Amino acid sequence: MTDRRLLLVNGPNLNLLGTRQPEIYGSTTLADIEHSVTELAAELGFDVRTVQSNHEGELIDAIHAARTDCAGIIINPGAYSHTSVAIPDALTAVERPVVEVHLSNIHRREAFRHHSYVSAVAEVVIAGAGPAGYEYAVRYLAGRVS
Repeated sequence: MTDRRLLLVNGPNLNLLGTRQPEIYGSTTLADIEHSVTELAAELGFDVRTVQSNHEGELIDAIHAARTDCAGIIINPGAYSHTSVAIPDALTAVERPVVEVHLSNIHRREAFRHHSYVSAVAEVVIAGAGPAGYEYAVRYLAGRVS
């Protein structure tokens, strides 16, 4: 296992960041977030593998792959937060610390968004901090796994 690598997972529709509902998600793009996460992680001595998919199975495959070469996982499961049991099962199976990130505060939104299956397996949940939430996640994991 590479103890100096983090996996950054972004779920469905996050590829549209910067243009999709900027009043909720802001104007920062996913490429901007990936860049800032990668830069901060490098400053802290880590590299980052990123994956974004609108397909649940592809996200699960990436999570499984992290079992052999990542020290921790940052995940914004998007809508899969509220619908997927398979993603938290995969996160549990890889036995790595997990930080769940949401750009918006899911608890201030529609009632169906208030529950996240991923939260039950995450060590930390960051919601409503915008793109800075990803940086908080990097800092947490860097300290946690060092």
